[in-house]
Amino acid sequence: MPGFTPGRRWQPAFMPFKKEPFGTRVLVTVERLVKGPLFGCRMCGNCLLQETAFICPMECPKGLRNGPCGGSTPEFCYVDETRPCVWYKIYERAFKMGREEMLLEVLPPLDWDKAGGETWGDVVRQVQKVGTKHFVGEMLSGNPARRTTAWDSVFRPVRQPEWWQGDSEYHPPAYSEPASELERRLKAGEFVVTCEVAPPQTIATKKLIENINLVKPYVPAINFTDSPSATPRMSSWACSTICVQNGAEPVMQIAARDRTRVGLQAEVLGATALGVRNILCLSGDSMVLSPDPRGKMEIVDVDSVQMLWVLRRMRDEGVYMDGRTMKFPPKFFLGAAASPFASEPKFQALREHKKVNAGAQFFQTNLVYDPDGLEIWLNEMAKRNILDKVYILIGITPLKSYKVAQYMDKEVPGVFVPEHILKRMEKAGDGAAEEGVQIALELIEAVKNKQGVNGIHLMAVGWEEIVPRIITEAGLEPKTVAV
Repeated sequence: MPGFTPGRRWQPAFMPFKKEPFGTRVLVTVERLVKGPLFGCRMCGNCLLQETAFICPMECPKGLRNGPCGGSTPEFCYVDETRPCVWYKIYERAFKMGREEMLLEVLPPLDWDKAGGETWGDVVRQVQKVGTKHFVGEMLSGNPARRTTAWDSVFRPVRQPEWWQGDSEYHPPAYSEPASELERRLKAGEFVVTCEVAPPQTIATKKLIENINLVKPYVPAINFTDSPSATPRMSSWACSTICVQNGAEPVMQIAARDRTRVGLQAEVLGATALGVRNILCLSGDSMVLSPDPRGKMEIVDVDSVQMLWVLRRMRDEGVYMDGRTMKFPPKFFLGAAASPFASEPKFQALREHKKVNAGAQFFQTNLVYDPDGLEIWLNEMAKRNILDKVYILIGITPLKSYKVAQYMDKEVPGVFVPEHILKRMEKAGDGAAEEGVQIALELIEAVKNKQGVNGIHLMAVGWEEIVPRIITEAGLEPKTVAV
């Protein structure tokens, strides 16, 4: 086990993609011999130890470099339960050291040209650029501000290359008119309800179109999931296009699990050209949840925070990730997932804060069955002064049976179903579906007036026909719907 990084190395160290000079190879060997035992270093060549409380984030099986996924737990990593969640450990140590605000900086994805290489040479070259005498003098000064400035003058350019330039600041949208009907209604102060329609598992679209037409009078936007549980279905962008063709507004979900940085930018350009105006960025369920044979599990090319950063810059600055400018930038309302119950509320609030800074304008949360626990998370969000910077839609799913309730509680990462709800579902027996509807209505009533809550996101999980009834009985139907 590495000295400073909990758990174990997920994979052996990276090998370089090209032959390096002898001196560089020597430096790589020395760095690996030092950082391997201490940090479980994989020699990614893009070191972030300074910003991650000296715990290497490359220990994360998903390869997430900006924080935990929605399945983070204090006990273990849901991808591999024999090891701790490395990002939980990073947050835990950062808070103890008083370095938690450093975790807000949006960190870049790997520059794969550096994989298998070293970082020390980059640091030395930057010290020389700043001036070795000046740097040493500033670091030996008794002035903390001067030391911090000198330190950042060396390490910030190393971790933040010109093509990325991430920071820890909030970046408001650079446009004023709403990009979508969903954004328009939220800006107008309406309490909004969105819902999901499950993409089909075949090319048949009849049921998909029926469900779109069923729910569209009741919601301003309809979500289409992106292969949840790492199981293939019709793509979110295809379903979103069909939604537009049938006179409804989609929320296109896009999972980092299946995207490269090239594919992300290309897909979003295509989707917006086809009329998609709402995009929800997700890390995506790990391949560990998929049917056999399982796909590659150890790395994502860009995580959800990086996706937000890239897409926000495409929209607001008209630049690709590589710095090229575009004549006609895409326009969209940018969202992300939030997980109030994944781990410590203060950890999750920091994670959500980072997403807001990166570009998230709205959150659709994971499933909520505990309004009191939600309040704790919202209070942590309020402490971070971000409730006025993002719209929050609370995830609600009507439980169809006791078995489904147990599955949600035990098998779905980041979801907690209280014991009293489990008992109600078990006691309901054959009437469990109706009991699930009543629980959903009670939850909506309990959360709709909480601070920072701007709406509900109904996840019917294949039970789309119940959506109109829940919205109507909750008193949330739009005025245009005839009752």
